[in-house]
Amino acid sequence: MSVVLEREARAAAPPSVLVDLQGVSKHFGEGLTRVDALRDISLRFQAGEVVGLRGPSGSGKTTLLNIIGCILEPSSGRLILDGDLVFDGRWLRSDLRRLRLEKIGFIFQFHNLLPFLTSTENVALVLDLAGASPSEARGRAVELLDYLEVGHRKDAFPAQLSGGEAQRVAIARALANRPRIILADEPTAALDSQRAQVVMNLLRRVATEQQAAIITVTHDEKILGMFDYIYNLRDGRLVD
Repeated sequence: MSVVLEREARAAAPPSVLVDLQGVSKHFGEGLTRVDALRDISLRFQAGEVVGLRGPSGSGKTTLLNIIGCILEPSSGRLILDGDLVFDGRWLRSDLRRLRLEKIGFIFQFHNLLPFLTSTENVALVLDLAGASPSEARGRAVELLDYLEVGHRKDAFPAQLSGGEAQRVAIARALANRPRIILADEPTAALDSQRAQVVMNLLRRVATEQQAAIITVTHDEKILGMFDYIYNLRDGRLVD
């Protein structure tokens, strides 16, 4: 049974599918220099799920995440995001930047906060780019920081934050435009066990309360028990 069919068989009343990959492949180069980074990947990620992607270096995890994030163009296949067919042999949306702003939030291993902006300003910047008014952007930023239990640090600069606090601010930034697809690349690798558990609990809360799909690339053994599903990749293929 395929991975997709197995997932469907286990779900009596599946929630909405937010990410649907159908036969997605990606190669770099041609001829003797060709490298197949992904080979015929078919997967579905649903609202409310926190999912892990694992595999050795070079297995295709980050390539897959970048394709879902519309950063990297597939070589073949179809990609449907939140019901919107966005790739079918070619990109079907002309403005991928706007697509990412509308549908996707990104969380990285290192928080990548701008050091000269406060926590509130870092989160509000995403809304500014999307065209929100300054008052709307600031209000949403403060609301998110409170939601992620770091509102008391809203006026602090990144250098004044602990690692866990900075990562929570980064999660708030990822949620600024209310995306239902959250892509996280090693979000706990730089954190100790206690802070990693806090971050994963927050991601679980976001998935449940905002009905988001959270897809996480990880090598972090201490959080593996906190995923709904874990998919393993090797040489660009899904493996058991």
